[in-house]
Amino acid sequence: MGEGDVVSLFVLLLTMLERLGVIVTIAFVLTRFQFFQDLISHEKLGKKQQLIATLFFGVFGIIGTYLGVTLNTETNSFDRLVMNLTSEEAIVNSRVIGVVLAGLLGGYRMGIGAGLIAGVHRFTLGGFTGLSCGLAAILSGIIAGAFHRRSKRLNLGVAFSVGALAESVQMILILVVAKPFGNAVNLVENIGIPMIVANGVGSALFLLIINNVVKEKEKTSALQARETLRIADQTIHYLRKGITNASALSVCKILYKEMHASAVAITNKTNILAHVGLADDHHRAGSPLQTDSTREVMERGEMIVADGKSIHCVQKDCPLGAAVIAPLKQRGKTIGSLKFYFKSEKEISSVNLEMITGLSVLLSNQLEVAEADRAYQLAKEAEIKALQAQISPHFLFNSLNTIVSLIRIDPVKARKLLLSLSQFLRQNLSGTTTNMTSLQQELNHTKAYLTIEEARFVDKLTVLYDIDESVMTTQVPPLTLQPLVENAVKHGIRNMERDCIIHISIKMLGTSVEVKVEDNGDGIESKRLIDLGQKPLQSKTGSGLGLYNVNRRLRLTFGENAVLRIDSQPQKGTQITFLVPNGGKTND
Repeated sequence: MGEGDVVSLFVLLLTMLERLGVIVTIAFVLTRFQFFQDLISHEKLGKKQQLIATLFFGVFGIIGTYLGVTLNTETNSFDRLVMNLTSEEAIVNSRVIGVVLAGLLGGYRMGIGAGLIAGVHRFTLGGFTGLSCGLAAILSGIIAGAFHRRSKRLNLGVAFSVGALAESVQMILILVVAKPFGNAVNLVENIGIPMIVANGVGSALFLLIINNVVKEKEKTSALQARETLRIADQTIHYLRKGITNASALSVCKILYKEMHASAVAITNKTNILAHVGLADDHHRAGSPLQTDSTREVMERGEMIVADGKSIHCVQKDCPLGAAVIAPLKQRGKTIGSLKFYFKSEKEISSVNLEMITGLSVLLSNQLEVAEADRAYQLAKEAEIKALQAQISPHFLFNSLNTIVSLIRIDPVKARKLLLSLSQFLRQNLSGTTTNMTSLQQELNHTKAYLTIEEARFVDKLTVLYDIDESVMTTQVPPLTLQPLVENAVKHGIRNMERDCIIHISIKMLGTSVEVKVEDNGDGIESKRLIDLGQKPLQSKTGSGLGLYNVNRRLRLTFGENAVLRIDSQPQKGTQITFLVPNGGKTND
Protein backbone atom coordinates (compact mmCIF):
# COMPACT_ATOMS: atom_id res chain seq x y z
CA MET A 1 0.00 0.00 0.00
CA GLY A 2 1.50 3.27 -1.17
CA GLU A 3 1.64 6.64 0.54
CA GLY A 4 -1.27 7.84 -1.57
CA ASP A 5 -3.41 4.91 -0.46
CA VAL A 6 -2.66 5.65 3.20
CA VAL A 7 -3.67 9.27 2.70
CA SER A 8 -6.89 8.14 0.99
CA LEU A 9 -7.70 5.79 3.88
CA PHE A 10 -7.06 8.57 6.38
CA VAL A 11 -9.25 11.03 4.45
CA LEU A 12 -12.02 8.42 4.22
CA LEU A 13 -11.79 7.70 7.95
CA LEU A 14 -12.03 11.42 8.78
CA THR A 15 -15.05 11.71 6.49
CA MET A 16 -16.74 8.80 8.21
CA LEU A 17 -16.03 10.19 11.66
CA GLU A 18 -17.36 13.55 10.53
CA ARG A 19 -20.66 11.91 9.67
CA LEU A 20 -20.80 10.47 13.19
CA GLY A 21 -21.62 13.97 14.43
CA VAL A 22 -25.01 13.57 12.81
CA ILE A 23 -25.32 10.15 14.43
CA VAL A 24 -24.72 11.74 17.85
CA THR A 25 -27.45 14.31 17.20
CA ILE A 26 -29.91 11.61 16.18
CA ALA A 27 -28.96 9.54 19.24
CA PHE A 28 -29.78 12.48 21.48
CA VAL A 29 -33.17 12.92 19.79
CA LEU A 30 -33.88 9.22 20.22
CA THR A 31 -33.46 9.47 23.98
CA ARG A 32 -36.48 11.78 24.13
CA PHE A 33 -38.78 8.89 23.13
CA GLN A 34 -40.27 6.77 25.95
CA PHE A 35 -40.01 3.44 24.11
CA PHE A 36 -36.31 4.05 23.59
CA GLN A 37 -35.81 4.77 27.29
CA ASP A 38 -37.68 1.54 28.05
CA LEU A 39 -35.22 -0.32 25.82
CA ILE A 40 -32.24 1.06 27.68
CA SER A 41 -33.70 0.20 31.09
CA HIS A 42 -34.68 -3.30 29.83
CA GLU A 43 -38.37 -2.87 30.46
CA LYS A 44 -40.60 -5.27 28.54
CA LEU A 45 -42.03 -3.81 25.34
CA GLY A 46 -45.43 -4.63 23.94
CA LYS A 47 -45.84 -5.80 20.36
CA LYS A 48 -46.82 -2.34 19.16
CA GLN A 49 -43.81 -0.76 20.85
CA GLN A 50 -41.50 -3.42 19.39
CA LEU A 51 -42.86 -2.72 15.91
CA ILE A 52 -42.37 1.03 16.30
CA ALA A 53 -38.83 0.54 17.63
CA THR A 54 -37.96 -1.83 14.78
CA LEU A 55 -39.20 0.66 12.19
CA PHE A 56 -37.30 3.43 13.96
CA PHE A 57 -33.98 1.59 13.91
CA GLY A 58 -34.59 0.45 10.35
CA VAL A 59 -35.13 4.05 9.27
CA PHE A 60 -32.03 4.97 11.26
CA GLY A 61 -30.10 2.41 9.18
CA ILE A 62 -31.47 4.01 6.00
CA ILE A 63 -30.32 7.41 7.27
CA GLY A 64 -26.89 5.87 7.90
CA THR A 65 -26.83 4.80 4.26
CA TYR A 66 -27.63 8.29 2.99
CA LEU A 67 -25.06 9.81 5.34
CA GLY A 68 -22.36 7.77 3.58
CA VAL A 69 -20.17 8.66 0.59
CA THR A 70 -20.06 7.03 -2.85
CA LEU A 71 -16.80 5.34 -3.92
CA ASN A 72 -16.01 4.56 -7.59
CA THR A 73 -13.82 1.43 -7.60
CA GLU A 74 -12.46 2.23 -11.08
CA THR A 75 -11.21 5.73 -10.26
CA ASN A 76 -11.06 5.50 -6.42
CA SER A 77 -12.91 8.86 -6.30
CA PHE A 78 -15.43 9.89 -3.61
CA ASP A 79 -18.79 11.58 -4.03
CA ARG A 80 -20.51 12.96 -0.92
CA LEU A 81 -23.99 12.41 -2.38
CA VAL A 82 -25.57 8.93 -2.36
CA MET A 83 -27.96 8.54 -5.28
CA ASN A 84 -28.56 5.67 -7.75
CA LEU A 85 -25.28 3.77 -8.14
CA THR A 86 -23.53 2.53 -11.26
CA SER A 87 -22.10 -0.97 -11.50
CA GLU A 88 -18.64 0.30 -10.42
CA GLU A 89 -19.83 2.25 -7.37
CA ALA A 90 -20.31 1.32 -3.70
CA ILE A 91 -21.30 3.21 -0.54
CA VAL A 92 -19.03 3.88 2.42
CA ASN A 93 -21.69 4.23 5.15
CA SER A 94 -22.77 3.87 8.80
CA ARG A 95 -25.88 1.81 8.12
CA VAL A 96 -24.75 -0.97 10.42
CA ILE A 97 -24.95 1.26 13.54
CA GLY A 98 -28.76 1.40 13.55
CA VAL A 99 -29.07 -2.34 12.94
CA VAL A 100 -26.50 -3.23 15.60
CA LEU A 101 -28.15 -1.03 18.23
CA ALA A 102 -31.54 -2.58 17.40
CA GLY A 103 -30.17 -6.08 18.04
CA LEU A 104 -28.19 -5.14 21.14
CA LEU A 105 -31.11 -3.35 22.77
CA GLY A 106 -34.07 -5.37 21.51
CA GLY A 107 -32.80 -8.84 20.64
CA TYR A 108 -33.09 -10.98 17.52
CA ARG A 109 -36.54 -9.83 16.37
CA MET A 110 -35.71 -6.15 16.38
CA GLY A 111 -32.22 -6.73 14.99
CA ILE A 112 -33.44 -8.83 12.06
CA GLY A 113 -36.41 -6.50 11.47
CA ALA A 114 -34.23 -3.39 11.33
CA GLY A 115 -31.70 -5.30 9.18
CA LEU A 116 -34.41 -6.24 6.67
CA ILE A 117 -35.61 -2.64 6.39
CA ALA A 118 -32.13 -1.18 5.97
CA GLY A 119 -30.91 -4.11 3.81
CA VAL A 120 -33.80 -4.05 1.33
CA HIS A 121 -33.41 -0.32 0.96
CA ARG A 122 -29.66 -0.72 0.27
CA PHE A 123 -30.38 -3.38 -2.33
CA THR A 124 -32.73 -1.03 -4.21
CA LEU A 125 -29.95 1.56 -4.59
CA GLY A 126 -28.04 -0.79 -6.88
CA GLY A 127 -24.27 -1.01 -7.35
CA PHE A 128 -22.19 -4.15 -7.54
CA THR A 129 -22.31 -4.54 -3.69
CA GLY A 130 -26.12 -4.09 -3.42
CA LEU A 131 -26.87 -7.76 -2.67
CA SER A 132 -23.89 -8.40 -0.37
CA CYS A 133 -24.53 -5.21 1.64
CA GLY A 134 -28.24 -6.00 1.90
CA LEU A 135 -27.47 -9.49 3.24
CA ALA A 136 -24.84 -8.04 5.58
CA ALA A 137 -27.44 -5.73 7.17
CA ILE A 138 -29.61 -8.73 8.06
CA LEU A 139 -26.62 -10.70 9.40
CA SER A 140 -25.63 -7.68 11.49
CA GLY A 141 -29.03 -7.81 13.21
CA ILE A 142 -28.57 -11.52 13.95
CA ILE A 143 -25.05 -10.99 15.34
CA ALA A 144 -26.15 -8.08 17.53
CA GLY A 145 -29.18 -10.06 18.75
CA ALA A 146 -26.81 -12.76 20.00
CA PHE A 147 -25.20 -10.19 22.29
CA HIS A 148 -28.51 -8.89 23.64
CA ARG A 149 -28.65 -9.11 27.44
CA ARG A 150 -32.01 -8.51 29.04
CA SER A 151 -30.74 -8.50 32.63
CA LYS A 152 -27.60 -6.36 32.18
CA ARG A 153 -26.80 -3.02 30.67
CA LEU A 154 -24.49 -2.99 27.71
CA ASN A 155 -21.03 -1.49 28.05
CA LEU A 156 -19.18 0.51 25.41
CA GLY A 157 -16.67 -2.26 24.74
CA VAL A 158 -19.43 -4.65 23.67
CA ALA A 159 -21.00 -2.02 21.42
CA PHE A 160 -17.66 -1.25 19.74
CA SER A 161 -16.82 -4.94 19.26
CA VAL A 162 -20.21 -5.87 17.82
CA GLY A 163 -20.20 -2.85 15.50
CA ALA A 164 -16.70 -3.69 14.27
CA LEU A 165 -17.58 -7.41 13.93
CA ALA A 166 -20.74 -6.67 11.94
CA GLU A 167 -18.77 -4.44 9.57
CA SER A 168 -16.06 -7.11 9.21
CA VAL A 169 -18.73 -9.63 8.21
CA GLN A 170 -19.94 -7.18 5.59
CA MET A 171 -16.42 -6.93 4.14
CA ILE A 172 -16.27 -10.73 3.94
CA LEU A 173 -19.66 -10.91 2.20
CA ILE A 174 -18.53 -8.30 -0.33
CA LEU A 175 -15.51 -10.48 -1.18
CA VAL A 176 -17.68 -13.62 -1.42
CA VAL A 177 -20.79 -12.31 -3.18
CA ALA A 178 -19.90 -9.10 -5.07
CA LYS A 179 -18.86 -9.36 -8.75
CA PRO A 180 -16.48 -8.63 -10.37
CA PHE A 181 -14.12 -9.98 -7.74
CA GLY A 182 -11.36 -7.48 -8.63
CA ASN A 183 -13.60 -4.55 -7.84
CA ALA A 184 -14.63 -6.22 -4.57
CA VAL A 185 -10.99 -6.67 -3.51
CA ASN A 186 -10.16 -3.08 -4.45
CA LEU A 187 -13.18 -1.84 -2.49
CA VAL A 188 -12.34 -3.80 0.66
CA GLU A 189 -8.73 -2.63 0.52
CA ASN A 190 -9.87 1.00 0.34
CA ILE A 191 -12.79 1.07 2.78
CA GLY A 192 -12.39 -2.00 5.04
CA ILE A 193 -10.34 -0.51 7.89
CA PRO A 194 -12.04 2.94 7.91
CA MET A 195 -15.52 1.40 7.97
CA ILE A 196 -14.68 -1.19 10.64
CA VAL A 197 -13.17 1.47 12.89
CA ALA A 198 -15.78 4.15 12.18
CA ASN A 199 -18.79 1.88 12.72
CA GLY A 200 -17.29 0.36 15.86
CA VAL A 201 -16.68 3.85 17.25
CA GLY A 202 -20.10 4.98 16.04
CA SER A 203 -21.89 2.11 17.81
CA ALA A 204 -20.01 2.79 21.05
CA LEU A 205 -20.58 6.54 20.76
CA PHE A 206 -24.29 6.03 20.11
CA LEU A 207 -24.57 3.87 23.24
CA LEU A 208 -22.51 6.34 25.28
CA ILE A 209 -24.86 9.20 24.44
CA ILE A 210 -27.90 7.08 25.23
CA ASN A 211 -26.53 5.83 28.56
CA ASN A 212 -25.46 9.30 29.68
CA VAL A 213 -28.85 10.83 28.95
CA VAL A 214 -30.73 7.96 30.58
CA LYS A 215 -28.46 8.07 33.65
CA GLU A 216 -29.14 11.77 33.92
CA LYS A 217 -32.86 11.05 33.77
CA GLU A 218 -32.48 8.40 36.47
CA LYS A 219 -30.57 10.85 38.62
CA THR A 220 -33.27 13.46 38.15
CA SER A 221 -35.95 10.88 39.01
CA ALA A 222 -34.04 9.84 42.13
CA LEU A 223 -33.70 13.46 43.28
CA GLN A 224 -37.37 14.02 42.54
CA ALA A 225 -38.36 10.93 44.52
CA ARG A 226 -36.18 12.02 47.44
CA GLU A 227 -37.72 15.50 47.38
CA THR A 228 -41.23 14.03 47.25
CA LEU A 229 -40.54 11.74 50.19
CA ARG A 230 -38.98 14.60 52.15
CA ILE A 231 -42.11 16.69 51.62
CA ALA A 232 -44.28 13.72 52.55
CA ASP A 233 -42.31 13.30 55.77
CA GLN A 234 -43.02 16.93 56.68
CA THR A 235 -46.74 16.74 55.89
CA ILE A 236 -47.64 13.37 57.42
CA HIS A 237 -47.82 14.79 60.94
CA TYR A 238 -50.51 17.27 59.93
CA LEU A 239 -52.56 14.96 57.72
CA ARG A 240 -52.86 12.39 60.51
CA LYS A 241 -55.61 14.68 61.76
CA GLY A 242 -57.43 14.40 58.43
CA ILE A 243 -58.12 17.17 55.95
CA THR A 244 -59.15 20.19 58.03
CA ASN A 245 -58.59 23.91 57.63
CA ALA A 246 -55.68 23.83 60.08
CA SER A 247 -53.98 20.75 58.60
CA ALA A 248 -54.53 22.02 55.03
CA LEU A 249 -52.95 25.38 55.90
CA SER A 250 -49.87 23.71 57.40
CA VAL A 251 -49.46 21.45 54.36
CA CYS A 252 -49.90 24.37 51.93
CA LYS A 253 -47.18 26.35 53.70
CA ILE A 254 -44.77 23.41 53.35
CA LEU A 255 -45.60 22.86 49.67
CA TYR A 256 -45.40 26.59 48.89
CA LYS A 257 -41.90 26.73 50.38
CA GLU A 258 -40.67 23.56 48.67
CA MET A 259 -42.26 23.79 45.21
CA HIS A 260 -41.68 27.51 44.49
CA ALA A 261 -45.11 27.91 42.92
CA SER A 262 -46.94 31.25 42.85
CA ALA A 263 -49.56 29.82 45.18
CA VAL A 264 -50.68 26.50 46.68
CA ALA A 265 -54.20 25.59 47.74
CA ILE A 266 -56.10 22.61 49.13
CA THR A 267 -59.87 22.29 48.82
CA ASN A 268 -62.60 19.89 49.76
CA LYS A 269 -65.47 19.25 47.36
CA THR A 270 -67.15 22.59 47.99
CA ASN A 271 -64.82 25.05 49.73
CA ILE A 272 -61.24 26.30 49.84
CA LEU A 273 -59.62 24.89 52.98
CA ALA A 274 -56.35 26.82 52.65
CA HIS A 275 -54.60 29.07 50.14
CA VAL A 276 -51.00 30.29 50.51
CA GLY A 277 -49.32 32.71 48.08
CA LEU A 278 -50.56 35.12 45.41
CA ALA A 279 -54.26 36.01 45.17
CA ASP A 280 -54.94 35.13 48.81
CA ASP A 281 -57.07 38.30 48.95
CA HIS A 282 -59.91 36.52 47.10
CA HIS A 283 -58.88 32.84 47.23
CA ARG A 284 -59.68 32.70 50.93
CA ALA A 285 -60.10 29.74 53.25
CA GLY A 286 -63.75 28.97 53.83
CA SER A 287 -64.96 30.56 50.61
CA PRO A 288 -66.61 28.47 47.86
CA LEU A 289 -64.54 27.05 45.01
CA GLN A 290 -63.43 29.90 42.71
CA THR A 291 -62.58 28.06 39.47
CA ASP A 292 -64.46 25.82 37.05
CA SER A 293 -61.30 23.76 36.59
CA THR A 294 -61.41 22.65 40.23
CA ARG A 295 -65.01 21.51 39.84
CA GLU A 296 -63.96 19.57 36.74
CA VAL A 297 -61.26 17.73 38.73
CA MET A 298 -63.86 16.86 41.38
CA GLU A 299 -66.10 15.34 38.73
CA ARG A 300 -63.44 13.51 36.68
CA GLY A 301 -60.98 12.57 39.43
CA GLU A 302 -58.04 13.29 37.13
CA MET A 303 -55.25 15.88 37.17
CA ILE A 304 -55.60 18.74 34.72
CA VAL A 305 -53.43 21.68 33.64
CA ALA A 306 -55.44 24.87 33.34
CA ASP A 307 -54.35 28.09 31.65
CA GLY A 308 -55.65 31.54 32.47
CA LYS A 309 -58.70 31.17 30.25
CA SER A 310 -59.79 27.79 31.59
CA ILE A 311 -59.24 28.72 35.24
CA HIS A 312 -62.24 31.09 35.05
CA CYS A 313 -61.45 32.81 38.33
CA VAL A 314 -64.29 35.06 39.52
CA GLN A 315 -61.76 37.88 40.04
CA LYS A 316 -60.98 39.43 36.63
CA ASP A 317 -57.54 40.80 37.56
CA CYS A 318 -56.39 37.57 39.26
CA PRO A 319 -52.57 37.26 38.85
CA LEU A 320 -52.69 33.47 38.65
CA GLY A 321 -52.29 32.62 34.98
CA ALA A 322 -52.04 28.82 35.11
CA ALA A 323 -52.65 25.97 37.52
CA VAL A 324 -52.03 22.26 37.97
CA ILE A 325 -54.96 20.75 39.83
CA ALA A 326 -54.67 17.18 41.15
CA PRO A 327 -57.35 15.16 42.95
CA LEU A 328 -57.10 14.04 46.57
CA LYS A 329 -58.81 10.69 47.04
CA GLN A 330 -59.99 8.36 49.76
CA ARG A 331 -61.18 4.85 48.94
CA GLY A 332 -61.11 5.73 45.25
CA LYS A 333 -63.42 8.73 45.65
CA THR A 334 -62.30 12.32 45.12
CA ILE A 335 -62.72 14.25 48.38
CA GLY A 336 -60.73 17.37 47.51
CA SER A 337 -58.01 18.86 45.34
CA LEU A 338 -54.37 19.90 45.54
CA LYS A 339 -53.70 23.04 43.48
CA PHE A 340 -50.41 24.59 42.38
CA TYR A 341 -50.75 28.01 40.76
CA PHE A 342 -48.23 29.63 38.40
CA LYS A 343 -48.09 33.03 36.71
CA SER A 344 -48.10 31.43 33.26
CA GLU A 345 -48.24 27.98 31.68
CA LYS A 346 -44.59 28.36 30.61
CA GLU A 347 -43.53 27.91 34.24
CA ILE A 348 -45.05 24.42 34.38
CA SER A 349 -42.36 21.89 33.47
CA SER A 350 -42.61 18.13 33.05
CA VAL A 351 -40.72 17.77 36.34
CA ASN A 352 -43.38 19.91 38.05
CA LEU A 353 -46.12 17.69 36.66
CA GLU A 354 -44.40 14.50 37.82
CA MET A 355 -43.79 15.96 41.27
CA ILE A 356 -47.39 17.11 41.63
CA THR A 357 -48.68 13.72 40.48
CA GLY A 358 -46.50 11.98 43.07
CA LEU A 359 -47.51 14.41 45.82
CA SER A 360 -51.18 13.94 45.00
CA VAL A 361 -50.85 10.18 45.41
CA LEU A 362 -48.76 10.47 48.60
CA LEU A 363 -51.11 12.96 50.25
CA SER A 364 -54.09 10.79 49.28
CA ASN A 365 -52.37 7.80 50.87
CA GLN A 366 -51.69 9.83 54.02
CA LEU A 367 -55.37 10.75 54.20
CA GLU A 368 -56.24 7.07 53.82
CA VAL A 369 -53.92 6.24 56.72
CA ALA A 370 -55.45 9.05 58.80
CA GLU A 371 -58.93 7.68 58.18
CA ALA A 372 -57.77 4.18 59.10
CA ASP A 373 -56.21 5.55 62.31
CA ARG A 374 -59.46 7.30 63.23
CA ALA A 375 -61.41 4.11 62.57
CA TYR A 376 -58.97 2.18 64.75
CA GLN A 377 -59.27 4.72 67.56
CA LEU A 378 -63.06 4.57 67.40
CA ALA A 379 -62.96 0.78 67.49
CA LYS A 380 -60.52 0.86 70.38
CA GLU A 381 -62.69 3.30 72.32
CA ALA A 382 -65.78 1.19 71.61
CA GLU A 383 -63.98 -1.90 72.89
CA ILE A 384 -62.84 -0.07 76.04
CA LYS A 385 -66.40 1.10 76.66
CA ALA A 386 -67.65 -2.45 76.26
CA LEU A 387 -65.03 -3.76 78.69
CA GLN A 388 -65.88 -1.05 81.23
CA ALA A 389 -69.56 -1.85 80.92
CA GLN A 390 -68.80 -5.49 81.74
CA ILE A 391 -67.16 -4.47 85.02
CA SER A 392 -70.13 -2.53 86.42
CA PRO A 393 -72.65 -5.41 86.76
CA HIS A 394 -69.81 -7.67 87.90
CA PHE A 395 -69.06 -5.43 90.89
CA LEU A 396 -72.74 -4.63 91.52
CA PHE A 397 -73.58 -8.28 91.94
CA ASN A 398 -70.83 -8.80 94.57
CA SER A 399 -71.69 -5.57 96.44
CA LEU A 400 -75.42 -6.36 96.66
CA ASN A 401 -74.62 -9.80 98.04
CA THR A 402 -72.60 -8.13 100.80
CA ILE A 403 -75.42 -5.68 101.67
CA VAL A 404 -78.09 -8.39 101.59
CA SER A 405 -76.09 -10.39 104.11
CA LEU A 406 -76.11 -7.35 106.49
CA ILE A 407 -79.80 -6.40 106.28
CA ARG A 408 -80.89 -8.78 109.05
CA ILE A 409 -77.73 -8.48 111.14
CA ASP A 410 -77.31 -4.69 111.12
CA PRO A 411 -80.00 -2.74 109.20
CA VAL A 412 -78.47 0.66 110.09
CA LYS A 413 -75.11 -0.36 108.71
CA ALA A 414 -76.81 -1.85 105.66
CA ARG A 415 -78.50 1.50 105.06
CA LYS A 416 -75.18 3.34 105.29
CA LEU A 417 -73.66 0.83 102.91
CA LEU A 418 -76.52 1.35 100.46
CA LEU A 419 -75.80 5.07 100.52
CA SER A 420 -72.10 4.34 99.93
CA LEU A 421 -73.04 1.96 97.11
CA SER A 422 -75.26 4.62 95.55
CA GLN A 423 -72.39 7.10 95.59
CA PHE A 424 -70.03 4.46 94.27
CA LEU A 425 -72.32 3.44 91.40
CA ARG A 426 -72.80 7.09 90.42
CA GLN A 427 -69.04 7.41 90.01
CA ASN A 428 -68.93 3.98 88.40
CA LEU A 429 -71.51 5.06 85.82
CA SER A 430 -69.56 8.22 84.98
CA GLY A 431 -66.53 6.00 84.38
CA THR A 432 -68.29 4.27 81.48
CA THR A 433 -68.90 7.61 79.73
CA THR A 434 -65.32 8.92 79.88
CA ASN A 435 -62.14 7.63 78.32
CA MET A 436 -59.72 8.63 81.08
CA THR A 437 -59.79 9.56 84.75
CA SER A 438 -57.20 10.59 87.33
CA LEU A 439 -55.49 8.25 89.77
CA GLN A 440 -57.02 10.35 92.58
CA GLN A 441 -60.52 9.57 91.34
CA GLU A 442 -59.60 5.93 90.98
CA LEU A 443 -58.33 5.85 94.55
CA ASN A 444 -61.53 7.51 95.83
CA HIS A 445 -63.52 4.97 93.87
CA THR A 446 -61.53 2.15 95.43
CA LYS A 447 -61.95 3.53 98.95
CA ALA A 448 -65.70 3.61 98.44
CA TYR A 449 -65.57 -0.03 97.41
CA LEU A 450 -63.47 -0.94 100.47
CA THR A 451 -66.01 0.78 102.75
CA ILE A 452 -68.53 -1.78 101.55
CA GLU A 453 -66.12 -4.71 101.70
CA GLU A 454 -64.93 -3.88 105.21
CA ALA A 455 -68.41 -4.75 106.42
CA ARG A 456 -67.64 -8.35 105.52
CA PHE A 457 -64.22 -8.35 107.16
CA VAL A 458 -64.99 -6.70 110.50
CA ASP A 459 -61.76 -6.40 112.53
CA LYS A 460 -60.03 -8.68 110.01
CA LEU A 461 -59.03 -6.37 107.11
CA THR A 462 -56.31 -3.75 107.24
CA VAL A 463 -55.70 -1.49 104.21
CA LEU A 464 -52.31 0.21 103.96
CA TYR A 465 -51.72 3.15 101.61
CA ASP A 466 -48.39 4.34 100.20
CA ILE A 467 -49.40 7.28 98.01
CA ASP A 468 -47.26 9.91 96.27
CA GLU A 469 -49.65 12.85 96.03
CA SER A 470 -47.60 14.46 93.24
CA VAL A 471 -48.61 11.78 90.71
CA MET A 472 -52.32 11.56 91.52
CA THR A 473 -53.30 13.68 88.51
CA THR A 474 -51.91 11.03 86.16
CA GLN A 475 -54.61 9.80 83.79
CA VAL A 476 -55.65 6.13 83.54
CA PRO A 477 -58.66 4.30 82.08
CA PRO A 478 -61.66 4.35 84.46
CA LEU A 479 -62.24 1.28 86.67
CA THR A 480 -58.61 0.21 86.63
CA LEU A 481 -57.60 0.14 90.30
CA GLN A 482 -60.81 -1.09 91.94
CA PRO A 483 -60.98 -4.45 90.10
CA LEU A 484 -57.42 -5.23 91.28
CA VAL A 485 -58.41 -4.56 94.90
CA GLU A 486 -61.61 -6.54 94.39
CA ASN A 487 -59.53 -9.44 93.12
CA ALA A 488 -57.40 -9.31 96.30
CA VAL A 489 -60.50 -9.28 98.50
CA LYS A 490 -62.43 -11.94 96.65
CA HIS A 491 -59.65 -14.39 95.83
CA GLY A 492 -56.72 -13.48 98.07
CA ILE A 493 -57.95 -13.03 101.64
CA ARG A 494 -61.47 -14.49 101.60
CA ASN A 495 -60.44 -17.67 103.41
CA MET A 496 -58.39 -15.90 106.11
CA GLU A 497 -59.86 -15.47 109.60
CA ARG A 498 -57.64 -12.61 110.70
CA ASP A 499 -54.65 -10.37 109.87
CA CYS A 500 -55.84 -9.70 106.33
CA ILE A 501 -53.70 -6.99 104.75
CA ILE A 502 -54.11 -5.17 101.44
CA HIS A 503 -51.34 -2.73 100.50
CA ILE A 504 -52.06 -0.09 97.83
CA SER A 505 -49.00 1.76 96.50
CA ILE A 506 -48.94 4.59 93.92
CA LYS A 507 -45.57 6.27 93.35
CA MET A 508 -42.97 7.27 90.75
CA LEU A 509 -40.67 4.62 89.36
CA GLY A 510 -38.17 6.16 86.92
CA THR A 511 -40.16 8.06 84.31
CA SER A 512 -43.37 6.11 84.95
CA VAL A 513 -45.96 5.88 87.69
CA GLU A 514 -46.12 2.47 89.38
CA VAL A 515 -49.47 1.27 90.72
CA LYS A 516 -49.26 -1.77 92.99
CA VAL A 517 -51.89 -3.81 94.84
CA GLU A 518 -50.51 -6.43 97.24
CA ASP A 519 -52.21 -8.87 99.59
CA ASN A 520 -51.04 -11.53 102.04
CA GLY A 521 -53.66 -14.06 101.04
CA ASP A 522 -53.72 -17.54 99.58
CA GLY A 523 -51.72 -16.78 96.42
CA ILE A 524 -52.29 -18.22 92.94
CA GLU A 525 -51.26 -21.57 91.49
CA SER A 526 -48.36 -21.29 89.02
CA LYS A 527 -50.20 -23.05 86.17
CA ARG A 528 -53.10 -20.59 86.50
CA LEU A 529 -50.77 -17.63 86.84
CA ILE A 530 -49.49 -18.00 83.25
CA ASP A 531 -52.86 -17.20 81.63
CA LEU A 532 -54.29 -14.91 84.30
CA GLY A 533 -55.03 -11.52 82.81
CA GLN A 534 -54.38 -12.78 79.28
CA LYS A 535 -57.81 -14.34 78.79
CA PRO A 536 -60.94 -15.15 80.80
CA LEU A 537 -60.42 -18.30 82.89
CA GLN A 538 -63.26 -20.44 84.15
CA SER A 539 -62.78 -22.04 87.57
CA LYS A 540 -64.62 -22.75 90.83
CA THR A 541 -63.45 -19.42 92.31
CA GLY A 542 -64.14 -17.14 89.32
CA SER A 543 -63.63 -16.35 85.65
CA GLY A 544 -60.64 -14.01 85.75
CA LEU A 545 -62.76 -11.52 83.79
CA GLY A 546 -61.91 -8.54 86.00
CA LEU A 547 -58.14 -8.87 85.58
CA TYR A 548 -58.51 -9.65 81.87
CA ASN A 549 -60.59 -6.50 81.28
CA VAL A 550 -58.13 -4.27 83.17
CA ASN A 551 -55.15 -5.77 81.36
CA ARG A 552 -56.84 -5.43 77.99
CA ARG A 553 -57.71 -1.76 78.55
CA LEU A 554 -54.22 -0.90 79.76
CA ARG A 555 -52.70 -2.53 76.67
CA LEU A 556 -55.10 -0.74 74.31
CA THR A 557 -54.50 2.62 75.99
CA PHE A 558 -50.79 2.64 76.80
CA GLY A 559 -49.25 -0.29 74.93
CA GLU A 560 -47.40 -3.40 76.01
CA ASN A 561 -45.30 -1.64 78.65
CA ALA A 562 -48.42 -1.02 80.76
CA VAL A 563 -49.73 -4.60 81.00
CA LEU A 564 -50.30 -6.23 84.37
CA ARG A 565 -47.39 -7.97 86.05
CA ILE A 566 -48.58 -10.60 88.49
CA ASP A 567 -46.23 -12.13 91.07
CA SER A 568 -47.73 -14.71 93.40
CA GLN A 569 -46.70 -17.58 95.64
CA PRO A 570 -49.13 -20.02 97.27
CA GLN A 571 -49.84 -19.14 100.93
CA LYS A 572 -47.65 -16.02 100.73
CA GLY A 573 -49.84 -13.63 98.80
CA THR A 574 -50.12 -11.88 95.45
CA GLN A 575 -48.68 -8.67 94.03
CA ILE A 576 -50.18 -7.03 90.91
CA THR A 577 -48.34 -4.09 89.36
CA PHE A 578 -48.70 -1.94 86.29
CA LEU A 579 -46.84 1.11 84.94
CA VAL A 580 -48.34 4.13 83.18
CA PRO A 581 -46.53 7.12 81.66
CA ASN A 582 -46.27 10.07 84.04
CA GLY A 583 -49.22 12.26 83.05
CA GLY A 584 -50.99 9.33 81.39
CA LYS A 585 -49.86 9.84 77.76
CA THR A 586 -51.80 7.36 75.65
CA ASN A 587 -50.46 5.04 72.99
CA ASP A 588 -51.76 6.77 69.82
